[in-house]
Amino acid sequence: MSFSVTILGSGAALPTVQRNPTSHYIECNNRHILIDCGEGTQMQIRKAGVKFQKITHILISHLHGDHFFGLVGLLSTMHLLGRNQGLTIYGPEGLEQIIRLQLEVGGSKLDFSIDFIPLFGTENKLLFEDKMIEIHTFPLKHKIPTNGFLIKEKQKDRSIIGEEFKASGLSLMAIPFFRTGKNFVDDNGEEHFFEDYTFPSKPAKSYAFCSDTKYTETIIPYVSEVDVLYHEATFTEKEIDRARATMHSTAKQAALIAQKANVKKLLLGHLSARFENDKKHLSEAKEIFDNVMVVKDLDVVSV
Repeated sequence: MSFSVTILGSGAALPTVQRNPTSHYIECNNRHILIDCGEGTQMQIRKAGVKFQKITHILISHLHGDHFFGLVGLLSTMHLLGRNQGLTIYGPEGLEQIIRLQLEVGGSKLDFSIDFIPLFGTENKLLFEDKMIEIHTFPLKHKIPTNGFLIKEKQKDRSIIGEEFKASGLSLMAIPFFRTGKNFVDDNGEEHFFEDYTFPSKPAKSYAFCSDTKYTETIIPYVSEVDVLYHEATFTEKEIDRARATMHSTAKQAALIAQKANVKKLLLGHLSARFENDKKHLSEAKEIFDNVMVVKDLDVVSV
């Protein structure tokens, strides 16, 4: 099983030759999720070698164009490639109307169903779960309602120590008990302890995505202790007045959130097109938080 994030777009509203608008592809235990879908995302998907039809969930943070202008094109391509599997799209109220109108005016009809789940940028709640993962949303602070996202693995079962279990002569009925951390009582009334027959499970991993947002410590409880935090860093401290006016963050502010939330690794993105490189972002963030990376298009980060 694996958990990785592919950065399809790392720039802000104005695309550049080096940076496409925001989009992340997450593969978590064979679940395939797209977060945001800026213009050109489907081309980046091809460059990254991602299979279009594997994506089952699309999360749209807010309705600024650099976060969803690529969506209708992606859906059209999925249709042309013969998709017949349903798709779930979570996004702000109004997204469904926009997408369906674009398809209708263009005379397009998709051969797969779309389930639109409205988000309002005001609450922390569970959006999806199965036996392997959970997807949560939480509110950010931007000019319009904006959603952050948290993708978490569910805790895995413990692993059986094959030789120890075989030598014990215990019934196979004991295995489900041991794997879930429970002791087993055999037919003679003897208790057998799960620690003697299993290895501890690996810690569950987590990834948090904070798209456009001003500096706000209200998000800290939602991203606390995550393994990897992506936080927008549109500006550096030199442009802090611009950051406040546009309700964006600086690299230093993103690092403060990472420090206060005690995350393990920080990813910075959504860089303004005014910057020729990311050196200043990186140096400012490292003054506060050491394990930081300014992402580039097509970077793959292991969670």
